[in-house]
Amino acid sequence: MRKEKPQLTEFLEVVSVLQWVCSFLFLGVACIILMVYLMFTSLWPLPTLYFVWLVMDWQTPVRGGRGTTFVRRWRVWSLFRDYFPVKLVKTAELNPNKNYILGSHPHGIMCVGAFACFSTTSCGFPQLFPGLHSTLVILAGLFKIPLFREYLMGADLLPVSKPSLAHLLSQRGKGNAVVIVVGGAAESLASSPGVNTVVMKQRKGFVRTALEFGADLVPVYTFGENELFQQVIFTEGSVGRTLQDLFKKIMGFAPCLFLGERLGLIPYRRPVTTVVGSPISVPKTITPTQEEVDHYHKLYMEALTDLFHEHKVSCGLSESHELQII
Repeated sequence: MRKEKPQLTEFLEVVSVLQWVCSFLFLGVACIILMVYLMFTSLWPLPTLYFVWLVMDWQTPVRGGRGTTFVRRWRVWSLFRDYFPVKLVKTAELNPNKNYILGSHPHGIMCVGAFACFSTTSCGFPQLFPGLHSTLVILAGLFKIPLFREYLMGADLLPVSKPSLAHLLSQRGKGNAVVIVVGGAAESLASSPGVNTVVMKQRKGFVRTALEFGADLVPVYTFGENELFQQVIFTEGSVGRTLQDLFKKIMGFAPCLFLGERLGLIPYRRPVTTVVGSPISVPKTITPTQEEVDHYHKLYMEALTDLFHEHKVSCGLSESHELQII
């Protein structure tokens, strides 16, 4: 039985989640509107100077950004974690003298588990994996949005682009855990309560990158991620799904029609458990062949499937639940 929380604590948890959801959905658009508005006021020199500086600073996100532990340690993230709650589970040691690519599954609507566990310190990643620094990499286009990019880099979020990954895995020494939400926007469209579907069969770029830099692969599965929102699922070929796919192709992310517990935005209070699996040793191969990529991709899918079945019951699923890889 869940212990009753003081009303003030519950309220603060809801507020912490609401600010995160609103940031996820609206902050980027708000930053664009603000900069455009200021250009037509007496304060126009401010956005003008910012845009000049932006041009000079354009490559910073792919060169490691300028993140600090300050934002990652905000008290608000502990409240955010406790709302669900979110839990990080370690199943194997990760050597701090190596680099890793962690594949995070599933995407869900908003990647709650991946964000809480790998972009904040609230779930204890530094304590569970001493000597490792986790970096969650996200849609590269977000780092083109003025002001919003500063907030993202402040939280140590970086682009999921080849130059960015190359920098993280070759210019920062050892002890880097780069977290990639492999399924991306396509997987978010499959997010629904009771569904355990990951988009992986044709996603091999992260495996090739792992080979090129000799970074071991680590499967990660977040149980409960798909339980946080109800989503309107359009069937393949329908007008709704066609529009979603077209938007995803143009913008890089998919517009999901979802409903939460309160105000339509607050996710349901469901336990979220992120399980980090055992590493798959990957040799450094500067120019990997397609056969090598396919081999380690197959090993990774098998490891992810094993991780899912090993922990599904302890994380609230029944023995009959299966992992669907598409």
